[in-house]
Amino acid sequence: MTREDDNLHPGHEHAGEHHGEVAPPPARVAEEKAAEQPRKKARRGFAAMSPEKQREIASLGGKAAHAKGTAHEFSPEEAREAGRKGGQAAQRARQAKPEEAEIPTKH
Repeated sequence: MTREDDNLHPGHEHAGEHHGEVAPPPARVAEEKAAEQPRKKARRGFAAMSPEKQREIASLGGKAAHAKGTAHEFSPEEAREAGRKGGQAAQRARQAKPEEAEIPTKH
């Protein structure tokens, strides 16, 4: 003789739940679906604009900073130092690359 209460098992709050038919939690289902279909990030803000539009807006910002007097202008010494640091970084990057990448190509 079975009663409706017989379907309740310790740790289960829902009547009629049977072993082996337990659905995964909704969060896990969403994670599995996300893993199956790679989702493309939507481009927003500057990233969504064309390079020309980005350049135009950046130019306006630079002009405004110069007009306001808050723009930085490199002195010859600062420019020399920046160039030296850039050259060192580029040299380190070239040395870090595998030698196969430096195979000359025919034109």
